[in-house]
Amino acid sequence: MAPISKECDFLVIGIGSGGLAAARRASGQWGAKTIAIESNRLGGTCVNVGCVPKKITWNAAAIAETLHEAKPYGFNIKEVAPFDYKTFKHKRDEYVKKLNDIYARNLAKDKVEYIHGRASLLSQNEVEVRLDDGGKETIRAKKILLATGGHPNIPKIEGAELGITSDGFFDLETMPKRVALVGAGYIAVEMAGMFHHLGSETHLFIRHENFLRPFDPMIQEKIITEYERQGIIIHRNSSQSKVERGDKDGWLKFHYADKSSPEGGAVMDIDCLLWAIGRSPEVSDLGLANVGVAQDERGHIIADDYQNTNIDHIYSLGDVCGKIELTPVAIAAGRQLANRLFGGPDYADAKLDYDNIPSVVFAHPEVGSIGLSEPDAIEKYGKENIKTYKTDFTAMYYAMMPAGEKAPTSYKIVCLGQEERVVGLHILGQGSAEMLQGFGVAVKMGARKRDFDACVAIHPTSAEELVTMK
Repeated sequence: MAPISKECDFLVIGIGSGGLAAARRASGQWGAKTIAIESNRLGGTCVNVGCVPKKITWNAAAIAETLHEAKPYGFNIKEVAPFDYKTFKHKRDEYVKKLNDIYARNLAKDKVEYIHGRASLLSQNEVEVRLDDGGKETIRAKKILLATGGHPNIPKIEGAELGITSDGFFDLETMPKRVALVGAGYIAVEMAGMFHHLGSETHLFIRHENFLRPFDPMIQEKIITEYERQGIIIHRNSSQSKVERGDKDGWLKFHYADKSSPEGGAVMDIDCLLWAIGRSPEVSDLGLANVGVAQDERGHIIADDYQNTNIDHIYSLGDVCGKIELTPVAIAAGRQLANRLFGGPDYADAKLDYDNIPSVVFAHPEVGSIGLSEPDAIEKYGKENIKTYKTDFTAMYYAMMPAGEKAPTSYKIVCLGQEERVVGLHILGQGSAEMLQGFGVAVKMGARKRDFDACVAIHPTSAEELVTMK
């Protein structure tokens, strides 16, 4: 073991959203001597291969959608050249690189020492860092935070490595002609929408009848119907058996079974295969066994609501814990942990409240949800104590469009008990992402249905339906 080369109050391993937030708060606000270690690009999944480039691509897809929808409003737009995806991709990369640089400057501004390397635990207070130049450092820290995030899974079938994951999506230089996506979570659903609206023939393979299965049934039913209306091809009850190189350069032969071919034997020629079948924690060489840090059956680090692991002075948060894998959750947890560890008596009990966290799926149309689905509310409180309010309508935006081109808007409010406290809110339709942030505050504050009713509607908007529902 190398001699101790550095010492600090707080050592953060993994400088994604959560690790960055914790390091900056600990050093910049509370003055703790902090060292941050990252083996990849600063910002983690969100900035580099997640939320940020995803939303930029979603914006491009939404613009393509709007151009298609402009004709019923009287606009005759002539396309003089196809969508220049390559130029778009490189501009998106430049924006991400700019964010990487901003994050590095922010660490320096908050006096966080940043080391690029791969870290592993030696003991509950010591970490070995393998540096880019092949050297090693041993750092002793009073407290250590594990915020290493996760990585996409690839199935164990023949030829699976010929496909890409959500990480590889952002490396594509051109849009594929025919793409197969495998998965039923929000990553698969979002990317299917983006591929489709940017011009790819899109096939989405799911294991069951619906996707987004953790969401309220209303969301599941409406969004899958809408995707099929738009022309995305859904392969239900599917499984995959083999992938092999195709007859044409760059193409693949994708072997599968689905509802139409339950016995298997179906083969599809595709020029892109994207696996979106879940993520696993990034822990393979973190040295958890050296210290005895507890993990669950999927390998996630077990941490309580205060981000404590089972080992004193070692903490963990974000995707590596597998609790709620959302960027703002990791950021909020990181700041609260730094407050508790270094903020003095006023913050002795600081922690993130993991209840009623809003989430959004950037599908086409957008989906927003906070609190309990109707089935979950019934299971938790009993059917006799739950009342739901629901509305389906066509947003005014689609007033000028033919009947077959009108996208749905659906809202549901799930209420508890005689006072009708709102314990679930589920919305699908244009603008849902921005809308949910405001309504999320109300739900978090314990709003009742009558509080919604007491708010004067803003007309004409889709959001007014949430305060006029009967």
